[in-house]
Amino acid sequence: MYIRALQGKENALGPDHTSTLSTVNNLGALYADQGKLAHTEKMYIRTLQGYEEALGVEAVSSYLAALNTIIAFGDLYSQTDRKDMAKVMHIRAWSGYTVVQGPSSKGCIEIEGWLQALQLTPAQIGAQHMPTVLE
Repeated sequence: MYIRALQGKENALGPDHTSTLSTVNNLGALYADQGKLAHTEKMYIRTLQGYEEALGVEAVSSYLAALNTIIAFGDLYSQTDRKDMAKVMHIRAWSGYTVVQGPSSKGCIEIEGWLQALQLTPAQIGAQHMPTVLE
């Protein structure tokens, strides 16, 4: 179903439209639920690169749909034992959420919990470099 929707959006809106990218992200989430983690990663990479190209790297840090993709990336990396990458992605998402929703928001608190589970203290969270997919 998502593949058909994706094809329709690609034809109607183009492959880099934010609505198309949202569908790519949803397809990635479906693959994650099915345990198809290699496919998941490809979809998340496409989504995040698309957001960075369509909106610009700076705008991505305050665009909730992109931040949700970044969180999903962090979860994927946690599941595949790439803890360092999981930390990077969760810190990047946390940084965006603090700007968009405030540091005491439910989203920030939830991300802080994931970072603490990855053994990162609150003091370390704000001191990290936030790489982009395009770097």
